[in-house]
Amino acid sequence: MAQIKTDNDNVPQASMMPGILADHQIRDLAKNEGMIEPFVEAQKRDGAISYGLSSYGYDARCSDDFKIFTNVDNALVDPKAFSEQSFVDRKTDICVIPPNSFVLTHTVEYFRIPKDVLVVCLGKSTYARCGLIVNVTPLEPGWEGHVTLEISNTTPLPARVYANEGLAQFLFFKGSDICETSYADRKGKYMGQQGVTLPRL
Repeated sequence: MAQIKTDNDNVPQASMMPGILADHQIRDLAKNEGMIEPFVEAQKRDGAISYGLSSYGYDARCSDDFKIFTNVDNALVDPKAFSEQSFVDRKTDICVIPPNSFVLTHTVEYFRIPKDVLVVCLGKSTYARCGLIVNVTPLEPGWEGHVTLEISNTTPLPARVYANEGLAQFLFFKGSDICETSYADRKGKYMGQQGVTLPRL
């Protein structure tokens, strides 16, 4: 079993321990390894929904590219054969999600996840309190790309989403060791995705 380096015989160095990454560790990985580009070093508000580096995470922005779900053609939703006819494309600063529907967008930021890090995404409370739910699967070790974000409007009313403002918080967990097979090693189907990426088989 590998020995953990220590400052003395009893106290492990914090930077070597597995667990959730703190702001300075996220900053180091962003600057030295390009983990997040573009990278905002501190929380930005200025009348916007906050984004940027937080204490133990990073609040990412959504782009101005949206795919709004529609059922005008009565298309069947099938993850093995997903039809682009199910969406209407919009490029806009404010996207209106129809009642009980959803949109797809992507992060402004491009992520490159190290082989010993797993990322979990949570929706921001500002949107959650309005009945808008953000869903993203974990970002696996070795994955890179723009993150496709799904925003569900659970309310019976139209709802607004603001481009280039905070939408979701990403939490970075350092593993106890580097994984044997990363997402890149197994040539995952969503590797290097840019823009909004629809389901692939």
